[in-house]
Amino acid sequence: MEFTVGQIAQLLDGQVEGNATAKIRALAKIEEADSGALAFLSNLKYEHFLYSTGATAVIVAKNFTQKQPVSAALIRVEDPYSSFSRLLEEYQRAVAALKTGVEQPAFIGENSHMGENHYRGAFSYIGQNCKLGANVKIYPQAYLGDNVQVGNNTTIFAGAKIYSNTVIGNNCIIHAGAVIGSPGFGFAPQKDGTYRDIPQTGNVVLEDNVNIGANTTIDCATLGSTIIHEGTKIDNLVQIAHNVEIGKHTVIASQSGISGSTKIGNYCTIAGQVGIVGHISLADKTTVGAQSGVSKSISESGTIIQGSPAFDYKQNLRSIAVFRRLPELEKQLNELKEKI
Repeated sequence: MEFTVGQIAQLLDGQVEGNATAKIRALAKIEEADSGALAFLSNLKYEHFLYSTGATAVIVAKNFTQKQPVSAALIRVEDPYSSFSRLLEEYQRAVAALKTGVEQPAFIGENSHMGENHYRGAFSYIGQNCKLGANVKIYPQAYLGDNVQVGNNTTIFAGAKIYSNTVIGNNCIIHAGAVIGSPGFGFAPQKDGTYRDIPQTGNVVLEDNVNIGANTTIDCATLGSTIIHEGTKIDNLVQIAHNVEIGKHTVIASQSGISGSTKIGNYCTIAGQVGIVGHISLADKTTVGAQSGVSKSISESGTIIQGSPAFDYKQNLRSIAVFRRLPELEKQLNELKEKI
C-alpha cells in the first residue's frame, strides 16, 4: 500500500509543510525510519532525531517549533500520538480486510451463520446456532461454543476460546489465548470441609470496541452476565471473575485480578498487578496505582489510590517517605532515651 503525504494529512485533518506528493510506503519509529517511511514526534526528548531521520514525513504538533532545518515533510496535527495511532488502526484494518475465505480444515455447526467478507482459519471451530457479523475474522485454532454472537468487524485471534452463550459486540479484538466465558470460581463449603461446585449458568457480554489481551480470562456469571462495557481495553494476563461489571472506556493493565461481583466505573485506570476484592464498587474515573490491593469501595469520582491496602495516593506517598526514614527515626529515639 502506498499513499502520498498529502493524502495522509487529509485523513488526519493535518497541514503539510514540504513535499505533499512524496510517497509513503511504511510506518516507522523516528530514530529508525528510512526513505518512504512516516514517523511521528510526540515526546520532545526524541526531538534530536527529527533533524537526522531518514523518514520521508514526520507527524508533529501544530504548535511545535523546530530548531534546525528538517529534510522530511512535516504533517502538523493537534495530537501527534493519537494521529499516529489512528494511522496504525487504519493500516491494521486494511491488512485484516485482505483476510477472507475459509481455510481447511475448519468447522461450523448447524444453524450458524457468518456475514460477508468473513475469514475462518484452519482448525477453527464454530458451534451450533452462532451468529457472526460481516468482516469477522476467526484465526486458526480459535474455538467458539454454541449460541455465540459476534458483531461486525470483530477479530478473534489464534487459540482464543469463546465459551457458549458469549455475546461480543462490533469492532472488538480478542487476542491469542484469551478465554471468555469460562466457569466462575464458585464453590459452596460443606460441613465436612469439602466443597460443592456451584453451577455457573450465566454468560459474558462484551460491548462494542472492547479489546481483550492475550491469555486474559473472563469468567461467566453465576446468574446473569459478566459485562465489559463499550470501549474498555484489557491488557494481557488479566483475570476477571464471575458477575464483574466494568464500565465504559476503562483500562486495566497486565497481571491485575478482579474478584467476583465487583463493579468498576467508567473511565477508570487500573495499573499493573492490582488486586481487587469481590463485592465492592469503584466510582467513575478512579485510578489505582500498580501493585495495589483494593479492599474497600471507592465512592468519590476521580479518586486516586495506591498501596496495599490501597488508600489516598498522596497520603500513601507521605507514608512511604516516613517508612523509609524509620531506621533514622529509631536511631534518634534511642539517642533521646539515652539522654533521658
